[in-house]
Parts: sequence; C-alpha cells; structure tokens
Amino acid sequence: MVRVKLTDTVFRDAHQSLLATRMRTRDMLPIAEKMDQVGFFSVEMWGGATFDTCIRFLNEDPWERLRALKKAMPETPMQMLLRGQNLVGYRHYADDVVDRFVEKAAKNGVDIFRIFDAVNDIRNMERSIAAAKRMEKHVQGGISYTISPVHSIDQFADFAVQLAQLGCDSICIKDMAGLITPQNAYDLIRAIKKEVNLPINLHTHCTSGMAQMSYFHAVEAGVDILDTAMSPLSGGTSQPATESLVASLQGTPYDTGLDLELLTEIKRYFEKLMDIYAPVFNPILARVDTNVLIYQVPGGMLSNLVSQLIEQKAMDKWDDVLAEVPRVRKDLGYPPLVTPTSQIVGTQAVLNVITGDRYKMVPKEVKDYVKGLYGKPPAMIDPKVRLKVLCDEEPITVRPADLLPSEYESAKKALDAHGLAKKEEDYLTYVLYPQVALKFLQGTAVEEPLEKKKPAAQATASMMPSASEPMAFNIEVDGDAYLVKVAPAGMTIQEAQPKAPTDGVTVPMQGVVMRYKVKKGDKVSKGDAIAVLEAMKMEQNILANKDGSVKEIYVKEGTTVAPGDVLMAIE
Repeated sequence: MVRVKLTDTVFRDAHQSLLATRMRTRDMLPIAEKMDQVGFFSVEMWGGATFDTCIRFLNEDPWERLRALKKAMPETPMQMLLRGQNLVGYRHYADDVVDRFVEKAAKNGVDIFRIFDAVNDIRNMERSIAAAKRMEKHVQGGISYTISPVHSIDQFADFAVQLAQLGCDSICIKDMAGLITPQNAYDLIRAIKKEVNLPINLHTHCTSGMAQMSYFHAVEAGVDILDTAMSPLSGGTSQPATESLVASLQGTPYDTGLDLELLTEIKRYFEKLMDIYAPVFNPILARVDTNVLIYQVPGGMLSNLVSQLIEQKAMDKWDDVLAEVPRVRKDLGYPPLVTPTSQIVGTQAVLNVITGDRYKMVPKEVKDYVKGLYGKPPAMIDPKVRLKVLCDEEPITVRPADLLPSEYESAKKALDAHGLAKKEEDYLTYVLYPQVALKFLQGTAVEEPLEKKKPAAQATASMMPSASEPMAFNIEVDGDAYLVKVAPAGMTIQEAQPKAPTDGVTVPMQGVVMRYKVKKGDKVSKGDAIAVLEAMKMEQNILANKDGSVKEIYVKEGTTVAPGDVLMAIE
C-alpha cells in the first residue's frame, strides 16, 4: 500500500483564498490540538499573505502566531510558503535579510519551507534554499505551474532537476490558479518522477472545477502528497476538501489512513467559525469559474482584484479587468500569476482599465519587473511596452539580488532610532514592511472589525460640506460597496460639485499620498513625476499635466484621496 499524505491549508491558503487572509490566531488555537491528532504530513500555517495581514489588519504579531501554533501542535510539521528572494513581501530583499529571516523562521517553529519563485528563476531561490538547509529543515522546492505558449511539461521537469541539485527534499507543483488538467497532472508527475527521486506534492485550487479529477489522476501517477483544506474553507478558489479526499481514497491502495470521524469533529468547529467570518467572505470566490482557464487568475489574486475594485468604486469594470489581465500577462512575457507577479499584472490591468489608457500609469513594481529586477521573464517582454515603461533604460541580466546592498543593519539602526524593537524579530518585521511595521510596533495599529460597516446616520459639523456642495456617503448593500452623492435640492450633482482648478493635477484613483517629489515654486515639465500615491499596495507616480511651476499644493502627505481629487496647481 502506498499511502497518500495530506497537507492541510486551513490555517493559511484556505482563508487567504476565501476570507482575504483574515482568520485570527485566537480562532486557530482552540482547534489546533485536534488538528495535531490527525496525522497530516504538514499543516500550512505561515507565510504567503499572512505576515502582511497580521500587522496591517489584525494587529497581531506574525511571529507570535508561529510560536503559538507550534506549541499547540508539537506532533505536526509546521509549513510556510516562502517567495524565494521576496520572502513574505512584494520585492526582493538583500541576501543578509533572507539569511536572517529564514534562520528566525526556523527557530520560531517552521519545519518545512515551501520555497518558490514567481517566474521560476532558480537564481531567486538559491539563497533561501541554502539558508533553510543550514538550519537542517525540510525544503520543498516549488514549481510555479501555469499554461502559456512558452511553458511545457519538459520545461517544468527540467526545473525540478535544478531544484533537486540545490538539495531540495521534495518537489511541489504549485498550481495557484487551478489550471492543471487531469491529463497534465498525470503527465507532469510521471515526467518529474523519471528525472528525480524525491517526493512530489501537488497543490491546486478548485477555481476551474477540475481539482478533484486532477488529484485522482495525480494519485494514479504516483503523487506522494496532496494539499487539501477542511471542508468549510474548501472549494472555489481554495483547495479540495480534506474529508472528501480521505473518504474517496479509503479502501484503495492509496488510503490516507486518516480518521474521518476526527476530521468531521474538526469540520464542525470551522463551520461555526465561518459564521463569524461571514462579513469578509465573498460568494464570488466560492464558485466554480471556468473562465479561469482563459484569464488564469489565481484565488488570492481574484480576492485582491475584488477588493481593489471595491476600493476604487469600480466593481462595474470587473469584466473589463478580467479581460485585460491576459493581455497584460502576454505583454510582460507570460509570467505565472502568483505573488508578486499576480499583483504586478493584476494592478497594471486595473490601472489600464480605470485610466482608460494602457500603461499611462505604471507602478514602480511593474517598472522593476520589466527591468528584470524580479528575475528573467519566461518570454520576451513586448518591445513597445518595454519602451513605454523603461524609456531608454536597459534591462539587467545579472541575478537581481546581486544588485542589492546589505540592508539589515541600516534597518536596525532606523528602528532603534524610534526605540521600538523588543526582540530581533521586530527588526525583520520592520525591514519587510517599514511603514506598516512602525504603526504596529508603536502600538497604534487597531484590529480591523469583522462586522459590516454601516453608513453613518449623520455627519459632524466639521465634516459637512457647504450648502452648495454635494454630500458623499459610502453605503454597503448585501456586501457590495457604493459611493452615493446627494446634492442640495434644486441642483444636479454636476452643478453642486466643486470645480477643480483648470491647472490642477488630479489623482485617477483612491489611495494615500505617500510623498511629494516637488515643492511649491519648483519648475516641472509635463510628464515629470511630482508625487507618489500608494494604491492597491503599490506605489504609483502622479505625473505633471503641463510645463510650469508648482503654484499650490492642496493635499498633505499621508492623506487618503479619491479619484478626481486635486493634489496641486501648476501654472
């Protein structure tokens, strides 16, 4: 009998896919002891978006989550998802940060490091793999699976050989969008098995509706480990249900040997938990959507696109954005859509649709990707797009991290200047997310409420517009957000709307004014970057709309602005 082993994702990828990564540690711990009794190959409970979300939205220390779950589940290997040189962030970090982060993660409780790179550039994985091996931890080398004119089974199998040569202990086929067909799952596993003598793990999502069939064919091909999620957080953009797979393999040569009654008891806990998290559960993400085979958007990216469009009051452009995603992906050389390339492609698609002018606004991260700072793209970037994004700059060809100076010590000094570090992990939190970490470490962060926000019954006097201006309200109806404007009696919204100066520089979307690159009196040329707006977790340059001098700056740094708000006047 060849037992199939299971990795359960309920503490990481399942709620990242269905609940915008909002599950609190306090809701994990009560069931952790029973989860520890199941006999999983591992429980994926750290990494991915959990680190960011803990400090940004939950007012939790991610390091404490890791320690608490490790203590509560001593018999089950703790697994994390690590984005190679990106670690748990959205950019490449210097080698000294990679070394320290992996070391601390291992010491705090990570037993298995699933390490991958968004564009399958082995150079971006070497440092983190070596660091984890030094800590004598299990390294699972990840292959970012996708389909495109430039990807093939032979190519993926060759990549598995490279991972084995680096000392990986197992191989993960990471199908983040649920694209792998039953036949491709069978063929790819067989192809890798011929090349390397390592256990193979298949990770997929149910978005396309093919996951369960692909798992069955994977089992027949000799897969060793499968990723599943407890049924209340399974399906849709998450993984296949743990209990269902255990039941389907009972009495076969691949029987998992897991206790279905124990799993059912655990399931009841998560059923009750889903009632608590109903406010952040989006039904769109729980459906089978075969369109994923066309636009290839993974589960976490789908939820991110939904939140981006709601934030920008542009959910009516959902279909347009989904159609734009594969166009942008082709332009950028067919990168697999997984963090951070999913954010890079997705955000650019949103910008292209919202502005109505493709690549008029290009985030810093997109420019860095085109320049080669995220690694070598699978295919050549469209020359016209590269020219528009880079102008006369040339892309790099070296290992991206070779260009990064050491950054840990300088970050440590910067945080020490604030007197906020209580432990070494705090320095790592700061170097990964400086601005968010400061607020968290200062103790001024607050936990995002789960309850649905209700529109205010009335506004305070300081918030009230003048009698001739429209009032604006954010209103939720059945979970959908709407911006409603109310004009004084006898006037239309257009008549009541304050007129922006004809020479004003406006913002195209909602975001936070991070910093200005000019000051009052400075001369600027049309197209110059005059301010930086943080929107959708990326930095967008705001460009001057004409030649001239900065006459006035109307908005302070750190202020949240809405589409059409005037930042400054140029005369």
